[in-house]
Amino acid sequence: MTSFDTSPQLNVWRALAALAVVFVMLATTGWTAVRSHRTPSPLQASLSAWEHGRLGGLALPDPDESPGRLNRFFASLTDGQRDRLVRRYPLAVGNMNGAPVGLRYRANRVALHTAREADRARVHDNRLSPVGQYEAGRRMHRYDALLKPGRRILAFDPEGSGRVAEVFGDLDKARRVSVVVPGVDTDLLTFQRTNRTYSAPVGMAKALYRAERFANPTTRTAVIAWADYTAPSGVGMDAATAMRANSGALRLNALVRALPGPAKVALFCHSYGSVLCGVAAHALPPRVTDIAVAGSPGMRVENSEGLRTSAQVWAMRDADDWIRDVPHLEVGGLGHGADPVSSAFGARVLSARGAQGHGGYFEPGTESLDNFAEIGVGAYDAVRCAQQDQQDRKDDACLKGLSDGAMPERA
Repeated sequence: MTSFDTSPQLNVWRALAALAVVFVMLATTGWTAVRSHRTPSPLQASLSAWEHGRLGGLALPDPDESPGRLNRFFASLTDGQRDRLVRRYPLAVGNMNGAPVGLRYRANRVALHTAREADRARVHDNRLSPVGQYEAGRRMHRYDALLKPGRRILAFDPEGSGRVAEVFGDLDKARRVSVVVPGVDTDLLTFQRTNRTYSAPVGMAKALYRAERFANPTTRTAVIAWADYTAPSGVGMDAATAMRANSGALRLNALVRALPGPAKVALFCHSYGSVLCGVAAHALPPRVTDIAVAGSPGMRVENSEGLRTSAQVWAMRDADDWIRDVPHLEVGGLGHGADPVSSAFGARVLSARGAQGHGGYFEPGTESLDNFAEIGVGAYDAVRCAQQDQQDRKDDACLKGLSDGAMPERA
């Protein structure tokens, strides 16, 4: 599950109950957060070591420098120097926007090996409860899977429930890049699944990459399964507010700005991921040509113009997706605003025929996935609008108003 994938009516009532609880908290105690002193996370420790590190007698650059400056720094190094940095600061390099993509892949393999061995030790640590040992075993097996040959891990953070991003295709050579932004209950352990494969980020991204290759084999594409933000866990306060979306939007913006080359970018945002994309929209660079949302509870605005983006905004919802029953409103920061598939919102509404529920938009053979793929390769003229009849492609309501300049090349 990458979103509110349990009983529809139960989830709606849970959401409403959560909103009521939050209103009571705000009215009686105010909004406070208690933070206790704790040991820095592995990523924070690696970044701190980088900030105090030196190479050839010179200080290392600020890890928050612009991607361009960091890229030039790495380009100035020898292979041996780059390898030294990967070995010394794997998490810092593996998550550094501006570091060469191939170097990030190598660094994250080192970090994953370290994390795997740490959890391997925890599996046999008698100081842990049986539940703790079991959870350590689950994480160890997830690291095993991520370390399989050929996997390209663009970001990795083992802290808490974990964050991770994976690339399918050649990111350095891609002319078009698609980023899959999943919803709630997304973390290290739910990054991929054997059952309900295409409801998890890896399955979503793999399916989209294959569909894009089929839609236009001559266009060099890459797809990123992006679970590199702390998603809400279940239905509750976090899912009912933009708190997680706000922090995730900063991370998504940083990712997009650091992608190599001049590739155009399309975002495919599912469920709570569409909230994040809505929050991020106004700050995204012009290279983002498309924002497509599926099963959205709202994008924190009343209409597409409120997103303040030059990107084309697309939306879809399957007929039996229960999220249609969630109230599309926003009051005092609770709720996510207007329904993106409503006519008043102003998005280009796409067919989701065949998606079957809230988690089925990336299932192979669905019109939802086919539409995503056509957008991903820039073939707007091939998408099927929600209003179109199965046998009649003359109704192109979702394409009206697209100028010739907004119709990307097919090759």
